[in-house]
Amino acid sequence: MKKRLALLLACSMVLGLTACSGGGSAETTAAPETTAATTAAATEAPAGTEAKTDEKEAAEPAAGMDALIEAAKAEGELTVYGSCEEEYLSLACKNFEALYGIKTKFQRLSTSEVYTKISEEAGKPSADVWFGGTTDPYNEAVADGLLMEYKAENAVNLISEDYKDPTNCWYGIYKGILGFMVNTEELERLNLEAPKTWDDLTKEEYKNLIMLSNPNTAGTAKLVINTMIQMKGHDEAMEYFKALDQNINQYTKSGSGPSKMVGPGECVIGIGFLHDGIYQILQGYDNIELIVPEDGTSFEVGATAIFNGCAHPNAAKLWIEYALSPECVDHAKEAGSYQFLVLSNAVQPEEATKFGLDMNNTIDYDFEDAKANSAKYVEDFFAALGSSADDRFKTE
Repeated sequence: MKKRLALLLACSMVLGLTACSGGGSAETTAAPETTAATTAAATEAPAGTEAKTDEKEAAEPAAGMDALIEAAKAEGELTVYGSCEEEYLSLACKNFEALYGIKTKFQRLSTSEVYTKISEEAGKPSADVWFGGTTDPYNEAVADGLLMEYKAENAVNLISEDYKDPTNCWYGIYKGILGFMVNTEELERLNLEAPKTWDDLTKEEYKNLIMLSNPNTAGTAKLVINTMIQMKGHDEAMEYFKALDQNINQYTKSGSGPSKMVGPGECVIGIGFLHDGIYQILQGYDNIELIVPEDGTSFEVGATAIFNGCAHPNAAKLWIEYALSPECVDHAKEAGSYQFLVLSNAVQPEEATKFGLDMNNTIDYDFEDAKANSAKYVEDFFAALGSSADDRFKTE
């Protein structure tokens, strides 16, 4: 098979907060202003259907969607930390505010930045929900009891149970395959063939030509580390990263950073999610080729979740139902996000499907191992690199 492919909620209305990996109610605190805010005008929200109450939660059952909407409106605001691209985050927040009249503030942070921030806030989060970004940092937050369990009604539309946390702490909204983006013009100029496999990336001819994201800031790089460990074994993966590091020109802050450098020629090979490459191609960079590694790869599940102890739990629950609906995800492409959607009632963006990316050449990714060990694996990665972990690792 050819692997190189070119120009590619009514919900449970409960007022109690149950922390995943820990029970009981959590303290709340008012959410501060963030660096950006939406100002869309409010419109009347559509009514929904009756919901079942989760028996393990102790709050009184509510009457249905109208009750949740009214409870959310009474709270009056919502703060979102988003780890998807800012254009999509902004659009999703503006649409939510327009639908429900709830003032919606947002800030864009990489997944690892969000995880670090809410870990330090220790149950008193400065935001209510998390939107977008790969699930390895979400799973770390689940293990630490930082995300709230919520049984979302709209989760019935997920195409598989694989796209949700077993304890209902996060829900998937999209997926994206991990691969390589290459600048075909630069490869031709340098008289080089494009890499076909992960091992190819360690060839000497690619020295200083590759970019990857920083695992201290980007969930994408954590996924790369977990993927190599699951494909090669721990020790061999660490040796692999030492060899790969010899060819890395820069470790970008954001997981999408490498994709933005390929078209202009600032790097020749970028490692990341191929939907980010699709965006760049559609911006006019027809010199980008998208490659699914022949030796296998993995995929992200882009997720959304509620922070345990959040100040606006009803608005947060309403957000989850919204995020698991076409009213949210079908608009992603309007903001240049071309991920593959994981809701059965959503419409896949043609811009993504026309590239024919092989979404099946993926390993049986062990989410539980990633949940338990991602933090250690990142430490091991930096220990393996030693003095090579230098100023190429960007945090701004």
